[in-house]
Amino acid sequence: MRGLAWMAAVWLVVAGGAEAADNWPGFRGPNGDGTSSATGLPVTWSEQEHVVWKTPIHGKGWSSPVIWGDQIWMTTAPEDGKQLYAVCVDRQSGEIVHDILVFEIAEPQYCIPFNSYASPTPVVEEGRVYVHFGAHGTACLDSKTGEKLWMRQDLPCNHFRGPASSPILYKNLFIVAFDGFDLQYVVALDKETGKTVWRRDRNIDYGTEDGDAKKAYCTATIIQVNGKPEMIYPSAGATIAYDPLTGEEIWRVRHGGMNASAKPLFGGGRLYINTAAGGFKMFAMRPTGTGDLTDTNVDWKASQGIPTRSSQLLIGPRLYMVSDAGVATCMSAQTGKPVWQQRLEGEFSSSPVCADGKIYFCNQDGVTFVVAAEPKYKLVATNRLDDGFMASPAIYDKALYLRGKTHLYRIEQ
Repeated sequence: MRGLAWMAAVWLVVAGGAEAADNWPGFRGPNGDGTSSATGLPVTWSEQEHVVWKTPIHGKGWSSPVIWGDQIWMTTAPEDGKQLYAVCVDRQSGEIVHDILVFEIAEPQYCIPFNSYASPTPVVEEGRVYVHFGAHGTACLDSKTGEKLWMRQDLPCNHFRGPASSPILYKNLFIVAFDGFDLQYVVALDKETGKTVWRRDRNIDYGTEDGDAKKAYCTATIIQVNGKPEMIYPSAGATIAYDPLTGEEIWRVRHGGMNASAKPLFGGGRLYINTAAGGFKMFAMRPTGTGDLTDTNVDWKASQGIPTRSSQLLIGPRLYMVSDAGVATCMSAQTGKPVWQQRLEGEFSSSPVCADGKIYFCNQDGVTFVVAAEPKYKLVATNRLDDGFMASPAIYDKALYLRGKTHLYRIEQ
């Protein structure tokens, strides 16, 4: 799949432009919202066209690829969950650089077939990659050598359906939520040592003793409000804003729902939060004030076409999303009213990404719909690969990196 023209293009990048590309360091990319400043991405592809390389990844893992320079990291595990791996692929060649057995688990918790034991997306920075497998273990690895720098397996939680919450890095902290059947809390670890800096119980009135209704799978978003950081962390029943350095609660909104997994979005002074199964479904709020803001700061609620698995995109004055059953929706960020809706093919778990005015929606059967990020529905292209998608795409320079159920693809024109 590489000719002389491709090799020449690689040489030009190496010689003069690679440093201009944005790393994709965690779930939802460099901005934490699924958007990229990249241009020149491919619009059409197939198994025979614009696939630079296609690398098999052993096991079963729904974690999304993260990228730092020439390294692409992801996690995987066999279906029985007894070995948990971190895999690094060379971005240029597609060759596997590291295949590290991080943990061996004698008796893994139950995980439903729809999920995997390696669904949380890693985070990566210069020299280090942090991999998380929920209660089964968390580790920091030297990204060059693969050496394990620290590990934790003493953070309890019965995930009941399998883990999925992805961590974030903030200053010197590694932060992740454990919203399980039995315990629900957020913890911050010192990213250099792995030691606990703070831990806060969710302290939410779920309105039930059924632990299945207390689960959530969210990744935090950190915003600035009046010059101070707020960490927005949805859960079942409520969304709570914390001081990320101390874990102290700033405010909360009681919205109901369960299994929340979408990463919150922030723009134009508003937060956009998805409550997944039940509750408000989707709502917009102003993140100003302290205490319970349920009755004062919620501007609108929406229920039509809201996904329970994938995250949304905020592009200018509009929100874009795709429901589990494949209904794509463009919504006014000001009012929450639909601008357009269009049924796509298949079912969706992967979160869409946007670059250069185009949105990429990847379904579970391997079809990617390229749609214009515009107020009128416009299908730009439909692309089919042999591998279905549970993980969300990553973008680096002029390439898309698509993790299928069995392979990792580099797609570039």
